[in-house]
Amino acid sequence: MRIDGLQYANWSEKIFRQLREGGVDAVHVTIAYHETFRETVLNFEKWNRWFEQYADLIMKGQWASDIDAACETGRTAIFFGFQNPSPMEDDIGLIEILHTLGARFMQLTYNNQSLLASGCYESEDTGITRMGRQVIKEMNRVGMVIDMSHSADRSTIQAADLSGRPIAITHANPFDWAPALRNKKNDVIRAVTENGGMFGFSIYPHHLKNKSDCTLHEFCEMIARCADRFGIEHLGIGSDLCQDQPDATVEWMRVGRWTKDIDYGEGSADKPGFPDMPEWFRDNRDFGSLESGLRGVGMSDAEITSILGGNWHRFYAANFSPQA
Repeated sequence: MRIDGLQYANWSEKIFRQLREGGVDAVHVTIAYHETFRETVLNFEKWNRWFEQYADLIMKGQWASDIDAACETGRTAIFFGFQNPSPMEDDIGLIEILHTLGARFMQLTYNNQSLLASGCYESEDTGITRMGRQVIKEMNRVGMVIDMSHSADRSTIQAADLSGRPIAITHANPFDWAPALRNKKNDVIRAVTENGGMFGFSIYPHHLKNKSDCTLHEFCEMIARCADRFGIEHLGIGSDLCQDQPDATVEWMRVGRWTKDIDYGEGSADKPGFPDMPEWFRDNRDFGSLESGLRGVGMSDAEITSILGGNWHRFYAANFSPQA
């Protein structure tokens, strides 16, 4: 079983077919960055049309059992998430509505301070806000996973401790391996995993050691070290694949509507666009390279199965349903 914990591809029939060629059984896809509730609903609607048009390739994912159904029918289950809390606007009641529509993940921040928590690019990390504490409880209640991939350290540790259900960092890498602002320090990863949460390893070059030149062996060796340190049952892949996206999209991701200035995020003025993916993971057809790479650093078949999909499947099964 192969499950990718996060992608933001420019979706098309080509990519849906590549998912099948790569044997990807499920993928968590970003359907909102800075969108309002109404704009996000339009994105749900667009996906509903794709589910009709490409019913032989993809299906809507809401529960872990949908991954099993996808495996049985040769399709990929698509699970929805937001990289910002903007779809709920300032209305906690919209969380349940969004879960009903199919949302299963929501980040409490995207780099900046939000109404809920501090982002990883802020100079001051004030932690989880009053509203954030209420939103965490509501997300726990309805079965929407708290994602802290773009959040600051204190906010992430507080979220892991405050949440009554395990949280996730769906796409990042250890800071001590590649010191990017978006990567996570050991105490942050430990807070998430010791509370039963999941950590998804990112293949986005700005999160990699040596960026686009990172080797498969370096990436898989890093995963093996993390398995020893944090427990293999808490680890998965969250590739952060942004395939076929125009550079205008990365500007939208970084800038949204919050500033008139250009923010280069993890890029720079001379390299403002999307970076090149490493040669061993160009698209979903390369998912098998991860299997061979993990085997090359000494992992067993059972361990590889856990990281490439089994752990996410178990996490989905435990955390998507409403609390009794």
